[in-house]
Amino acid sequence: MFFHPMDFLIIIAFALSLWAQFRVKGTFNKWSEVRTYSGMTGYEAARRMLDANGLYDVPIEPVPGRLTDHYDPISRVVRLSEPVYYENSISAISVACHEVGHAIQHKVHYPMLTLRHKMFPAVNFASGVAPLLILAGLIFQQFNFLLGFGIIFFSAAVAFQLVTLPVEFNASNRARDLMVAEGFITNDEERGVAKVLNAAALTYVAAALISLLELLKYIMIFTNRNDD
Repeated sequence: MFFHPMDFLIIIAFALSLWAQFRVKGTFNKWSEVRTYSGMTGYEAARRMLDANGLYDVPIEPVPGRLTDHYDPISRVVRLSEPVYYENSISAISVACHEVGHAIQHKVHYPMLTLRHKMFPAVNFASGVAPLLILAGLIFQQFNFLLGFGIIFFSAAVAFQLVTLPVEFNASNRARDLMVAEGFITNDEERGVAKVLNAAALTYVAAALISLLELLKYIMIFTNRNDD
């Protein structure tokens, strides 16, 4: 009852997402075996980059898990997974400096990051309500307006994911430029850094693509019902 021609594209996008997740793990593991010439751990690279940008008051904390690294804009703290925090590798300093890139964005009020922060409360609510409205609208066709409301809320979540893309790419670009400028990596090592960061970015692209295709699917269903 719920199958739609758009599902073919969604399945392809979902397969791309799985491949992207597999690739980011494989790329991270591969470059985790390659030590940096500088000898810095992820923590040391992050600390030096923060200090170089005047962010002396931003702490760095180790957190359990793997690829659980993130920057917390509310607490203003960079959290690095234990392999990234303690290890000296291309992967470790790449991920660590990427998270510092977000801290720098916060400091300079990078417009897309500011927009993302402002959107978060509304999107958090919309993400919880949208699936319920969409499901109800699909099941009870006579209440097509529920699907319409679901689409509106889901659109907010999709917009949030699209705004996230430039935020992530910009953080990676900042990280790469600063790592070279500060001498954290050599020109030869920049290739490995690019592979690690690009693999991670692809997961965001795949997730956004899936959501965008799903949104288009629901819009098509909604408009076709109204035409009938």
